[in-house]
Amino acid sequence: MGGEGGITKERPVMNVLVKQRMQMYNSPYQRVTDCVRAVWRNEGAGAFYRSYTTQLTMNIPFQAIHFMTYEFLQEQLNPHRQYNPGSHVVSGACAGAVAAAATTPLDVCKTLLNTQESLALSSNISGHITGMANAFRTVYQVGGVTAYFRGVQARVIYQMPSTAIAWSVYEFFKYILTKRQEERRAGK
Repeated sequence: MGGEGGITKERPVMNVLVKQRMQMYNSPYQRVTDCVRAVWRNEGAGAFYRSYTTQLTMNIPFQAIHFMTYEFLQEQLNPHRQYNPGSHVVSGACAGAVAAAATTPLDVCKTLLNTQESLALSSNISGHITGMANAFRTVYQVGGVTAYFRGVQARVIYQMPSTAIAWSVYEFFKYILTKRQEERRAGK
């Protein structure tokens, strides 16, 4: 089950950068190729990897929180660990929500690194935001502590169905494969 939902749904950094640049309000880009060319020409290849460290740093706590929360909730809702679609959906959705909310500050910094948003750039002396530490400082300077949680509701709402479905599918196939294996053993 992965950061940004699903079973390790890791997107290449370039795709995230281009997606976020095109989603920005008043984005100057009409096509993906226009965005890629402009970023390459104006910022160089390094721009596509500016948030790479943040992405990796975000996924480690996301996964840890996600799995621990799922396991904790399964212990509470399904202590005998039977196949129970309802408990898998609820546990999966809640695990995704908790992990998404807890790692939102890292996601905000990653988005800032990718978009180089103009308001943030105007508060930055160098005119470019590079690295996680610089992104954390800039987010705080621009909006204080609350800025780290901008978009938390949207992120949680996005994660909940994704992780609920992913865990349900995982548990379903685990159940089917285990049942088939037990039937084979019983038949021999």
